[in-house]
Order: sequence, then structure tokens, then C-alpha cells
Amino acid sequence: MIKVSEIFCSLQGESTKIGKLCVFVRLAGCNLNCKWCDTEYASNSVNANEMLATEIIDCVKKYDCNFVEITGGEPLIQSETKELANKLVKLGYEVAIETNGSVLLAGLDKEIIKIMDIKCPASGMAKNNLYENINYLNKRDEIKFVIASKDDFYWSIDVIKRYNLDEKVDNILFSAVASAIRYSDLAELILSVKDAKIREVIRMQLQLHKIIWGNEKGR
Repeated sequence: MIKVSEIFCSLQGESTKIGKLCVFVRLAGCNLNCKWCDTEYASNSVNANEMLATEIIDCVKKYDCNFVEITGGEPLIQSETKELANKLVKLGYEVAIETNGSVLLAGLDKEIIKIMDIKCPASGMAKNNLYENINYLNKRDEIKFVIASKDDFYWSIDVIKRYNLDEKVDNILFSAVASAIRYSDLAELILSVKDAKIREVIRMQLQLHKIIWGNEKGR
């Protein structure tokens, strides 16, 4: 059984798929406790529904949408999540998994888009980054840094250089913690990057769903 927080269809608010119609399968439970978490209601499984993979797939099929994102919480802490994702791929869906990067990515179908966080120091969770996961990424996957300060930004640039992330993926997302750093300040920091190879893969990311519906609904 898989613990599910909610299943709904909306516009993708983040990543390079921003604005695209998407069925979200939000699983319940998380192994981290980030200071900036905006889905705390899914961080535990108190109000979760337990569903079979087949039941989840039946729910997805009700929406006339071919793009599915499995998110959380942290979806990969549940042992059946990878099997669910792989089944969806076999059924012809375009599938993405958003993960906090602390759980091993091995065992996912190569067609699945992995959107992997690398936690910055201000999140309080940087010690949980599993850098081994970089070995499981390919060009179509995406890495995300959530930036709360200049220190977070420069730390992120250092991580990109240290692990050659610009050679691993085509898109590295920089997302601002809106309550901590101005969008314009993050934009200026990105524009100040001197390394052309790194500049080429960085994408500044806004949370479209919050711009449209606000922080209360947030989706």
C-alpha cells in the first residue's frame, strides 16, 4: 500500500515543465524537515489515504492528461513508489519524480524525469544530501537549489563546480525563498556568474502556482 496525501490535476508550477498541464500524485511522509517546506501537510502520513498502485493509476486515468509528477513529502521513502512510477511509464505516461535527494535513485526507469533537490545550508538539511545520486542523473533530469541568501547561492555554485553538474544535466534550477531573498537579488546573482558553461544551464525559477493562487492554496 502507498500512503497518498492527494491526487489532483493542475498546471505545473515549477521546473522546465512550468505551465504544462500535470496530474500530481502527492505522497505522504518525509524524512527531512526543511525550514522552507511549503507542503508541511504532506510531511507526515496522519491524514493519508492508503492506496494500491492500481488504484492510484485508476485515479490518474480519470484526467485527460499524459504528464504525471510524483511528489511529496518525499515520495521515494515509500518502497512501492519506484514500481508505481515504472508502471506509469510502461502505460505511456510522461513521468517526473520530485525528490529531496536524500534517497537513492537506483531502480527508476531511464525515461523518468528526476527533479532532484540539493539542499542548501539555510534549509538546515544540507547534511542529508546524498551526492551518490548524481551518478544516476542524465541530461534530461533537473537539479534544484532553493536559495535563501547570498551564502546559499555561492555555496550552490561551488557544488556545481565540484561535481561538474553542468555536464550531468541540461537544467539547474535556482528557486528563491520568497520570504528570505528578493527575486531581483537572485536574478542579479545569476547574472554575475562568470563561468559561461554554468550560466548556460542555470534557470531561475518562480513558483507559478503561488503567483496565480497565492500561498494559501499554493497549487
